[in-house]
Amino acid sequence: MSRDDTYPSRIVCMTEETTEALYLLDEDWRIAGISGFTVRPPRARKEKPKVSAFISAKIDKILALEPDLALGFSDMQADIAADLIRRGVAVHVFNHRSVAGILAMIRTLGGLIGVTEKAERLAASLAQNVERIRKRSAAAAPRPRVYFEEWDEPQISGIRWVSELVSIAGGDDCFPELASESLGKNRIIADPGEVVERAPDIIIGSWCGKKFRPERVAARPGWDAIPAVRDGEVHEVKSAVILQPGPAALTDGVAELERIIRNWQSRRTGNQASVTNSSDSRS
Repeated sequence: MSRDDTYPSRIVCMTEETTEALYLLDEDWRIAGISGFTVRPPRARKEKPKVSAFISAKIDKILALEPDLALGFSDMQADIAADLIRRGVAVHVFNHRSVAGILAMIRTLGGLIGVTEKAERLAASLAQNVERIRKRSAAAAPRPRVYFEEWDEPQISGIRWVSELVSIAGGDDCFPELASESLGKNRIIADPGEVVERAPDIIIGSWCGKKFRPERVAARPGWDAIPAVRDGEVHEVKSAVILQPGPAALTDGVAELERIIRNWQSRRTGNQASVTNSSDSRS
């Protein structure tokens, strides 16, 4: 493998999506440190030192790695980024919130490290996978109403790339108006009765690293009237494959959404839906 030190070769990834992208690009040799929340790929936890959480980081440990680039995500890591910048570290913080933004992140990452062609191939492969699912799901009916919950106390929904992936997988997001809000505090559902009123056919939970409890959802006052609760359509999609705005969401994440939706459709129509594994693009 050719290693051109013209580009960053000691990178600290403070969130998982850039770590996974660098492994998929076969550029993981550049990674000097990772987030402690990283689970994809599993080997990263064995190979790379863990130097950050999400809203906190071990600045001294990061500096000891002598990084020539630190990669972060969103306003939640603004203080970490500012601290590193003051210490002389080059920092790039991504702030994408959509499927298109995930693809743009991969292309930008490729540009930062001088592998634009490889990054374009990866982005194109992921985009093709998403489009295959979109076309397959467009022909399936009926379309269920889907409530996705990313946190329970308070109840938060509407994260944009998940809302888009629900639609791509064949469902309709119950709270599409929240997808334009980037901050979690602006996506809080203040009145849980709103969920009851919107009557989701499917409830999907991913509580940001905390174990999802379907029984707690079903026990909420008045929620027994929701079709999803009544019919046992309360499901979990693991945070690692849906709440990181990176390759996982466009492979295993959307595949899980499609599986749940197609199974619901099969039970409604009596036809056996066949769902292929859409994570092939990770190879």
